[in-house]
Amino acid sequence: MSTRPAEPARRRYDNTLRSEQAAGTRQRIVDAACELARESGMRDWRGLTVTATAERAGVSARTVYRHFTSEVGLRQAAMAEMEQRAGIDLSTLSLDGVADAAARIFSEVGGFRTAPAAEADPVLAEAGARQREALVAAVAEVADGWTDEERIRAAAVLDVLWSPAAYERLLGNWGLGPDGASEALTWAVRLVIGAVRGNRQPVDFTTSS
Repeated sequence: MSTRPAEPARRRYDNTLRSEQAAGTRQRIVDAACELARESGMRDWRGLTVTATAERAGVSARTVYRHFTSEVGLRQAAMAEMEQRAGIDLSTLSLDGVADAAARIFSEVGGFRTAPAAEADPVLAEAGARQREALVAAVAEVADGWTDEERIRAAAVLDVLWSPAAYERLLGNWGLGPDGASEALTWAVRLVIGAVRGNRQPVDFTTSS
């Protein structure tokens, strides 16, 4: 009477090896997508495509689609990878952790290509220059003991807060109405002004004493 031989251990080893190889290929694809995202810029990921990622990772487009069903899925995986590298976990974010998370985000995106500033209308460019000079002068009038760099940082933050781009972001991304957006930004501006008047320099509080 013959008995059926037991399944050889080699098959289980082969399955494990294939799984490890697949995981390695997936990670190589994600790494390539992250590289392309950095080269594309912080706000423009048009260069992060399946074709470009496949070429960078040294695989076929079919292999990329085997791991990610769409280009959107590939970009989501790249974003998740960069959040993990930065140590960001939005599911556990607390208010006290926002400043640290911001520092981690800025450190991560520091490697991104910076898009050249759009060429503004000469009148708008001149107005912007005058506004920046006025803000620096206003800060300097109060922050006597600050360095030039610290004054510029504070003035720059005020410039960001009163910019149309900040206002538009609150309208579009956050759905605030005109009054809500205006009041929120004015509140933030007053906080910065209070910090300047309170002699609280714009420095990294985690490293300063």
